[in-house]
Amino acid sequence: MIPQTRNLRHGPHVPRPFVVVLIVAALTLAACGNDSSGGSSSGSSSGSVATSTSIAGTAAGSDLPQGDDPVDLDPATFTADITNPYWPMEPGTRWSYTETGADGTELEIVVTVTDETKELANGITARVVRDTVTEDGELIEDTLDWYAQDDAGNVWYMGEDTAEIENGEITTKAGSFEAGVDGALPGIIMPADPQPGMKYRQEYFEGEAEDNGEILSVDEMAEVSTGFYDDAVLTKDTITLEPDVLEYKLYARDVGPVLVFGVSGGSGVERLVKIDQAPAGAGTGPLGTPNE
Repeated sequence: MIPQTRNLRHGPHVPRPFVVVLIVAALTLAACGNDSSGGSSSGSSSGSVATSTSIAGTAAGSDLPQGDDPVDLDPATFTADITNPYWPMEPGTRWSYTETGADGTELEIVVTVTDETKELANGITARVVRDTVTEDGELIEDTLDWYAQDDAGNVWYMGEDTAEIENGEITTKAGSFEAGVDGALPGIIMPADPQPGMKYRQEYFEGEAEDNGEILSVDEMAEVSTGFYDDAVLTKDTITLEPDVLEYKLYARDVGPVLVFGVSGGSGVERLVKIDQAPAGAGTGPLGTPNE
């Protein structure tokens, strides 16, 4: 699961376990029943410049970046140590997920927080997080994601170096971008204090990556093989470039993402199956050779 909106690769699916997922899906849909906004727009509502300090503590999220709004971020107010309780990224932490598609195909997704950092073009030093996708044991997608946290506690997505792989060879790196390069802008993955109604840009690279998020609820429940979680944050994720794509995600406190429901535009279900500590050096190999 890359934290920005992942377009789940398969059509509609009734996953296993049948009853548990349907209950949670009904819960998420009910939580969205009164929303008619359809997610954030790619356009700027005011054209004002947001800063990392002005974002903190906004009850309605009005100061979170939207669409192609520019941001003026001070590298001195950022850290590569991610401590936001809804997605803490302690180096060495590894989340393993299964993604089940409409045709029953299962993908294995491993997200590993490495001990590496990267200084970006905008001057911010970000944490490198490795995201790999395998099918029947074969690597088909490999991504290096870059995250940083501001001094208010907001987690920012700064870009990615991503590749699709076939027969061990990289076939495309489409979708790769870095904040501060060629007009690419960073976005928010998780606000410091998520509240219902908050809307925000997750990433913006014109014509390539234009993803949006919205907080729907902060008191949901989720149950996966790693346990039962309450007071979970429920988000609604959309893609401006693919208006038919819609996902709901559940984030558990002190854990991170635990469930993803793709309900439109290539639907499926992604669930956390294990969280553990990766061995030293995991996820630090070159793109295409993740060294899990």
